[in-house]
Amino acid sequence: MPRRHDIDALRVIAFSLLILYHVAMVYVADWGYHIKSGYQAEWLQWPMIVLNRWRMPLLFMISGMAIGLFRPEAAPGRFAWSRCWRLLLPLLFGMFAVVPVQAYCEGVANGLVAPGFGSFLLRYWQVRPWPEGSFAGWEHGITWNHLWYLAYLWTYTMLLLALMPLLRTRAGQMLLALPGRLPGALLVLLPAVLMATCLLWLAPRYPETHALFGDWYVHAESFPLFLLGYAVARDARFWDRLQRLRWTTLAIALACITVELSLRAAGKYLPASRVPEFLQAVPWGTVERIARATYAWTALLAVFAWSHVWLNRPFRWLPYATEAVYPCYILHQSLIVPIAFLLIPLRLGPVWEPVLVLAGTFAGCLLLHELLIRRSNLLRPLFGLKRRSRTVASATPGTRLTPARGTR
Repeated sequence: MPRRHDIDALRVIAFSLLILYHVAMVYVADWGYHIKSGYQAEWLQWPMIVLNRWRMPLLFMISGMAIGLFRPEAAPGRFAWSRCWRLLLPLLFGMFAVVPVQAYCEGVANGLVAPGFGSFLLRYWQVRPWPEGSFAGWEHGITWNHLWYLAYLWTYTMLLLALMPLLRTRAGQMLLALPGRLPGALLVLLPAVLMATCLLWLAPRYPETHALFGDWYVHAESFPLFLLGYAVARDARFWDRLQRLRWTTLAIALACITVELSLRAAGKYLPASRVPEFLQAVPWGTVERIARATYAWTALLAVFAWSHVWLNRPFRWLPYATEAVYPCYILHQSLIVPIAFLLIPLRLGPVWEPVLVLAGTFAGCLLLHELLIRRSNLLRPLFGLKRRSRTVASATPGTRLTPARGTR
């Protein structure tokens, strides 16, 4: 099967948006984050809601698609070992060596950790509980913060490999082929209903924690999307239908996010006394959640459809970006938080401060990747990259190479 450049490009774009989103978390009003600036804006909530609904579902679907395109069925044991090496090693290294600076800055900003990163690090590595509220994960003594995605992805990958024998049966093959055979209306409707059910029933009972255990709402949403990505990765009928539906799914997504944002704005700014009595009887919270779930699913369909149309080509920047995206994901929040921590006391203003945080984060990620990580066979596995062979390491600058991929 030809290489899916659109999936590679979409993965790079999705993680770039994740970096932008986490920078904005420093400045969005009323949303908790590891560190907050004095320059907070309420209007940021609206574009962030638009992005928030599908950003992580998109990454889990892309991860499933990458496995489907890789075809691990021929050697599941070898694939399982490679996933452990490419996911768990960066996760453990990140928790002990990359993430601590986030916890330190958060703890100092909260006034619960004494200044001095060296002494903090020695205490952090003991993995003992900290004073309550010191930083996210204080009760465990250690945290994975944004690297929770790696723990979930490893778990879902192992579950998928355990299901492989069932998926190879006739019933399993029929189930995998089902998304490509569904009529367009059902392809749009059924997953939206399932996502709305999770949002209405599970989310209130099990709010997302990113703690892996007990995070049932996130699992109920993310694991099926991961499996769906695996199922449709090589299904030409699914992708053909998706392209035909691209205008429809885009229109539905725009309509649904308009409904959700309008209801949120009305609940926030419209006094209850001005709402007609007959409208007060409508369960607007339920309507909002249904619109949210439908938007999340149709936005995913639209994103995949339009990226298949526009991005499925061998861009010159794509091989390098595909390799760089995993190290940049691991590094980005451990640059955002300390850069903001250092800049906030300077009171540079509501423009220069976020611009410098964003520029510093992207520049730091790219420079660390280019100058240190990609050139070191010691560091590459710690950031999810394959070791470079001697042939690659000694290749001349004019040789065209395909860099090793990061984790899907």
